[in-house]
Amino acid sequence: LCKKMADLGIRGIWNDMNEPAGFEIGTFPEDVRHDYDGDNCSHRKAHNIYGHLMSMATAEGLKKHLMPHRPFVITRSCYAGAQRWTSVWTGDNLATWEHLWLASVMVQRLSISGISFAGSDIGGFIGEPDGELYIRWLQLATFHPFMRTHSASNETNFDQDPWSFGSKIEYIARKFLGLRYRLLPYLYTTFWQYADQGTPMIRPLCFVAQDDPETYHRDGEFMLGDHLLISHVSEAGMKEKKVYLPSGKWYYYWDDTLLDGAQEATVPTPLSEIPLFVKAGAVIPKYPHMEYVGQKRIVEMTLHVYYSDQITHSILYEDAGDNYGYLEGEYNTTRFKQVSGPTQVRLKKKYIGNFESDYLRYRVIFHGVPFTATEYVVDGKVHRLGARNFAVGTVKIV
Repeated sequence: LCKKMADLGIRGIWNDMNEPAGFEIGTFPEDVRHDYDGDNCSHRKAHNIYGHLMSMATAEGLKKHLMPHRPFVITRSCYAGAQRWTSVWTGDNLATWEHLWLASVMVQRLSISGISFAGSDIGGFIGEPDGELYIRWLQLATFHPFMRTHSASNETNFDQDPWSFGSKIEYIARKFLGLRYRLLPYLYTTFWQYADQGTPMIRPLCFVAQDDPETYHRDGEFMLGDHLLISHVSEAGMKEKKVYLPSGKWYYYWDDTLLDGAQEATVPTPLSEIPLFVKAGAVIPKYPHMEYVGQKRIVEMTLHVYYSDQITHSILYEDAGDNYGYLEGEYNTTRFKQVSGPTQVRLKKKYIGNFESDYLRYRVIFHGVPFTATEYVVDGKVHRLGARNFAVGTVKIV
């Protein structure tokens, strides 16, 4: 089957209802027999591992017949270790605010249990969300590793596409889908950290700040990777929200307001925004605007540098995005170190790798610089601020 699908150009398989589940019988009868590593056992023993083995077999079959391309597998049923073969979604949820909250909690808990490549059905699988619930769900899912809109609309004659809720919701949806694509370098780096070091992609605050008792019972906030903190809007009509920030300093993403951590911050929640914060000192890499991967050749990488008076570190990982060249060393890691003070910002870069990126220059945007800058220095050469020199890229202070 995997060979036939690969021959047709299909690059991924979605395993659904593989608990196994059935509409009439629930699951296999308990007396169905399995060869459980040589043990002739009942389904009562094998049930939890059944879907897990299906994911393993699917991934191995696709890998064999798609070579040199990487396979993509989605599963509903999984077990410990499933992250080696598959991504996961949280099952047939409901179009309710409670299930929006559950989507956030479930993905956080899956992530710190080892399964980071997870997400939920945006808008709810069963039922019909209004425009507000749909867009709040999409905003949350923008920061989940697995992101998709999916519903039983074909059964209810309800069309759950962004434009179905009117032009305002469609506009906001385009804004966040665009943000998702621009953040792909950051997301891909976070994926690499997860695969290489085992660090969760989605990190509850109790994981991030384990010595802070204020984080132990909070599930309304989480971090994506090292530098982004998100707090989703979980109630209809919410105009503002209190968000707990771990120690340190944090920039409010939408206007660069600098906030102190180890306390709550109250931020506005207009429909067009989600509470989103950047850790001071971070270097956030971004692609230019695109509507799908591969739409355009990336000729410039934008680095958003958030000022901090503390020594801070960031990293960017890159490879081809497909195939297995990275196993032969065809990848890059670029490590950034910010060492700044009251009168200057210093950004150091250490580049290691053998992968040839398409882009030829950086565009660097500094946020929160506490002084008026007049010049910048690249490789010992002084440039007046505002001058465009594509040998060194573009520098902008905001």
